[in-house]
Amino acid sequence: MTETSPSLTLAHSTMDTPVGRLGLFASDKGLAKIAFEADRYDRVVRDTAQALNARVVHHPERLDPAKRQIDEYFDHLRRVFDLKLDLRLANGLTLQVVKQLNILPYGRAVTYGEVAEMVGHPGSARAIGQACAANPLPIVVPCHRVIRSDGTLGGYAGAEQIKRALLALEGVKLS
Repeated sequence: MTETSPSLTLAHSTMDTPVGRLGLFASDKGLAKIAFEADRYDRVVRDTAQALNARVVHHPERLDPAKRQIDEYFDHLRRVFDLKLDLRLANGLTLQVVKQLNILPYGRAVTYGEVAEMVGHPGSARAIGQACAANPLPIVVPCHRVIRSDGTLGGYAGAEQIKRALLALEGVKLS
């Protein structure tokens, strides 16, 4: 098997936020990936490049619009992100869930079971949790707004304290 040359170039940059450093990746189609500091950035760069058959280049200016909107979110100036998204890293149920999460209102939590109903997979709350964990664009696609039916947090790819901080920022009260 021979390796093929990358067919895509991804710009990447990092930014500091109240929940830690984020790694951002964008293609010509839009924002493709957000990674938390704990995700081991070198591995994320490699895996993202491999998944998209892409060459990754440090190009912070291309990510300025995303950085600006994320900063506005943390400064309580933005409730809805208005960014072009490249969803090629999401497929199957994850893609369905990501599209549904993108319309969840700011400041409102829903349960994994409710998301399962919304995407036409009633009774599959656990699969919805896995799809949320695979969300390539946390914060911008608000998987942090999905909680357990008992009102507790549930998991979060970035860590429980980050999910708690994002919900607190939006004024969501938990049980």
